Amino acid sequence: MTIALEQVFAEALGIDIGGVSDGLAYNSIPQWDSVAHMGLIAQLEDHYGVLLDTDDIIDMSSVGKARENLAKYGVSLCCRGCCRASGC
Repeated sequence: MTIALEQVFAEALGIDIGGVSDGLAYNSIPQWDSVAHMGLIAQLEDHYGVLLDTDDIIDMSSVGKARENLAKYGVSLCCRGCCRASGC
């Protein structure tokens, strides 16, 4: 089973999963600074098997935007956030 997007964010940023929602934004918490952003990008790329282009990395300003950007690469996240394009 694929780990939910929220879990990837929580692990990458070192925060409780309860603090992760689509509205969580870059620099809105101390844990999500520029260094953590690059670590988060690496974890997203590794987890979902994609290579994000520079514009999408810069544009990834929130969890919701990450969800939108990943969809452009064929990553489909269901209501539980656990799916990939190939399904749960």
